[in-house]
Amino acid sequence: MTKVLILGANGQIARVATALFLKHPDVHLTLFLRQPERLKGLPSDRVHVIEGDVLNRKALEAAMVGQDVVYANLAGPLEQMARSIVQAMNATGLRRLIFISSMGIYNEVPGQKYKSVLDPYRDSAAVVEASELDYTIIRPEWLNDKNEIDYETTQKGEPFKNPGKYVSRMSVAHLIVKLAITPNFEVRKSLGVNKP
Repeated sequence: MTKVLILGANGQIARVATALFLKHPDVHLTLFLRQPERLKGLPSDRVHVIEGDVLNRKALEAAMVGQDVVYANLAGPLEQMARSIVQAMNATGLRRLIFISSMGIYNEVPGQKYKSVLDPYRDSAAVVEASELDYTIIRPEWLNDKNEIDYETTQKGEPFKNPGKYVSRMSVAHLIVKLAITPNFEVRKSLGVNKP
């Protein structure tokens, strides 16, 4: 049994990832979000929903107890949230983190200059990368809702491929599930995700 804690579980990618995780009978999910009433109709034998805020360290640490993987898909004060997650994981001994960021945080998009709108993504990724955790940062390109799994990845330091295209949320969710259930897969890496 793999136990996955999803932070920001009402997000668009997180909802698709939840559906894909539930196709694996050996996965149990804990969904952590500020407004749990938004999530309904999930199988209660494999899904536990918790009301909470990532910036509330006590609640976050309590949610992490007994988990194997943390998948964070957040919006808001990202650097502060990343610090809270890293500190809570250190306090609870949890190691595996999958953290959603954005393309462009390393100036890896050819022909595009770094923009201040990416500051929160860059700064939060830097917090995660400075940790001792077994992290994977995911940097997707523009997203769409197509019902397809069609993507490729690039590593930090490589130019981002096809940055003008759109990759499906389902593709990103597929990668998240693969990272969560495959031991040691792309650990301590930052992956750009694009449509081929």
